[in-house]
Amino acid sequence: MSPTTFVLVHGAFANASHWGPVCRALALQGHRAVAVDLPGHGLDARPTGLAGISTADDVAAVVATVRAAREHGPVVLVGHSRGGMTVTAVANAVPELLDHVVYVSAWCCVTAGPSTYLAETGPSALDVLAPSLITADPAEVGELRVDLHTSDATALDALQDALLADGTRAELLAVLAAMDVREALAIDEDAVRVDPGAWGLLPHTYVRLSGDRALLPALQDRFVAEADAALPQPFTVVDVATSHVGVQLWPERLVEVLTGLAPD
Repeated sequence: MSPTTFVLVHGAFANASHWGPVCRALALQGHRAVAVDLPGHGLDARPTGLAGISTADDVAAVVATVRAAREHGPVVLVGHSRGGMTVTAVANAVPELLDHVVYVSAWCCVTAGPSTYLAETGPSALDVLAPSLITADPAEVGELRVDLHTSDATALDALQDALLADGTRAELLAVLAAMDVREALAIDEDAVRVDPGAWGLLPHTYVRLSGDRALLPALQDRFVAEADAALPQPFTVVDVATSHVGVQLWPERLVEVLTGLAPD
């Protein structure tokens, strides 16, 4: 059988480079791995920023990658953090092109849109910190702009706690240096909700990061519980004791999970 292609979707303010260690580990085990830069991110960044970029643009970019990868064999679609919204919307749109979907401490909206979950769930450490990092009024600039390249010790302490409490300051600085400082503002709340008739047909795995302080374990558990209640096929849940970005810096456990999903 042709090797499986893992299509990896990054989260907010991130880009394809954050999947580098995971891609290398997968390739060295004989798999194909493609990390996508969503529109306006990474090497696809543009001077005009992300104003006007929509969920539909993100979905189109990932669907194009999935479609091309599918010509060569099975495809497993993986999303981290906000990238889970894109994964859901892609799985809703083209379930026939996918063999499995994986959420790595990622958004998986089932009964409501993201704004409702945020309103009903207590703030994470990142939610508390975020307002102090904003550098422009989103309503005026049409995008989210934050200072992730700060040298302020207090802000770095808070970012360490929120994103990489189990890592070193040097590791945090390396992660932040690779991050984008702009993010799309618009989210199509209907498109990023699970469609039982499409997404629900696919095997799905949730990699629960128990040390995550950016997307709290309680919210991760809610996504899983709601999906399991609504669909006949439950999530396979794998617990990894690390922080929000630790799973990308130290990919061994995640890669073990992913390679176990590759069709025989």
